[in-house]
Order: sequence, then structure tokens, then C-alpha cells
Amino acid sequence: MRTSRTTERRAAVLGSPIAHSLSPVLHRAAYAELGLTHWSYDRFEVVEAQLPAFLTGLDESWAGLSLTMPLKRAVIPLLDAISETAASVEAVNTVVIDGGGRRTGDNTDIPGMLAALRERGVTAVESAAVLGAGATASSALAALSRVCTGPVTAYVRSPARAAEMRGWGTRLGVDMRTADWSDAADALAAPLVIATTPAGATDALAHRIPDRPGTLFDVLYDPWPTALAAAWSDRGGPVVGGLDLLVHQAVLQVELMTGRAPAPLAVMREAGEQALLAQKT
Repeated sequence: MRTSRTTERRAAVLGSPIAHSLSPVLHRAAYAELGLTHWSYDRFEVVEAQLPAFLTGLDESWAGLSLTMPLKRAVIPLLDAISETAASVEAVNTVVIDGGGRRTGDNTDIPGMLAALRERGVTAVESAAVLGAGATASSALAALSRVCTGPVTAYVRSPARAAEMRGWGTRLGVDMRTADWSDAADALAAPLVIATTPAGATDALAHRIPDRPGTLFDVLYDPWPTALAAAWSDRGGPVVGGLDLLVHQAVLQVELMTGRAPAPLAVMREAGEQALLAQKT
């Protein structure tokens, strides 16, 4: 195992709420496996109004930040540059800080989704459905723009959300349609269904799964499995879970922040699984 320089390097995840985040578990497992003994990774409860002062207070030991809600869009004006991927959905979940203090924003959710789908053998579909219309849904659309050759239908709860999703579809070059949430059971017939809703929102759909389901990508990881994911598996359909997404996007974050690749995917996944198991017991 290789060892790092002795200079202290710091990283952390910011957001609110943040106590539940598994990011420290994943990143610390990667540092240990890579021999980065002088790297640390923490979590900080930070709301939007506190973000400018937090960034200003970072010293030269800081290498990067992971961001969750509500900071993914709020951080953009505070950065020196953002990647094309992040700009495409106006959302940054990763900030890389170089030796001179320059802050560059990126988005590893989108390539993380694609990597999680590839791991399950999903590289192209003729159509897809998205359940929900929040921030994660726009990243899902960006991922679908690269694997879906036909229409994507988003099932949403309000006309405003529907208009927002159609706007993202136009921006991302997706054949975007919208439907009311009352018809969400229709989504389950799609060859790829991406559920981006909060815990419990799709539970009522669990008894509506078709006999031969396609692939379900449920972005939740706690609680897991969701009622929908469990019923989907019982029907024999492949399921991609939120931990798959979390691990794949964290792998990319570790590589961006440390400059070391490849990050240890299997080790990070095992650490996440063990942490979730410990929470249940």
C-alpha cells in the first residue's frame, strides 16, 4: 500500500440536515485503502446563509468539499469555475480546491448514475420514466440524455414542476413529456424507471408493478429497501439502489480531490453496507 505526503489534507461534506450522511464513511474507507494517512474527511451542518463564511474560512489544508441540499445551487456564485457537467444542470455536488485556493465546482451525480446503471448492464433504453421533479430529477434527466434514445416521461405533482421538467428536457436535449402524479403507476411499465422522490412517496405503487418489470433505479439508500424496490425485486426486476449511486459518485469525488485513481470502489461499497447494517441494529 502506498503512503501519502505528510502534509495534512482535509475534505468534508456540507449540507442540512447532514448527520445521516454516509459520505465520511465512504471517503475515510478510500483514504485508508489508498494509504492517505494524513487525509481527513468530516461533516458540517451548513445552511445556505452560512456557506459564504464557511468557504472564506478554509485554509490551505483543504482539498475539497462534497455538497448536498440545500447547497448544490447556492455554491455556484461562490466558485471560480464550474465544469460543463455541473453547468448543464446548474448543480454542484463537488468542489475541488487547488493549492492556490481556487475553487472549481463539478457534478459527480450524473456520471455516478451512469456508472451505477452500467454496473447493472443498462447502457441504452428506448424510453424511461422519472418519478418526481426535484434537484435529483434534473441530474437523472442529464444521465438519461446519454442512455435513452426515446421519450422520457416525468410524473409530477404540480403544473409548475411539470413546466420545470419540460424546461430541463429542452435544455438537455431530451424528448421530455410530463404526466400527473395520479397516473404514476403508468411509469412502472417503462424499461427504466428512476425514482427520485422522498422516503414513502412511492410506497403506494408497490402493488402496481407489472409482471415483467424493466430496471428500477431508486435513489434512496435509507431506509432500504424501499417498499417499491422490495416489490420490484420480488417480481424479478433488476434494481439499482441509492447506495450504488452514492458509492459511484463518491469514487469520482475521491479521485478528483486526491488525484489518485482508481478509487477503491469495492472497499467503499462494503464500508457503506456495513454502516447501514449497523444503523439497523
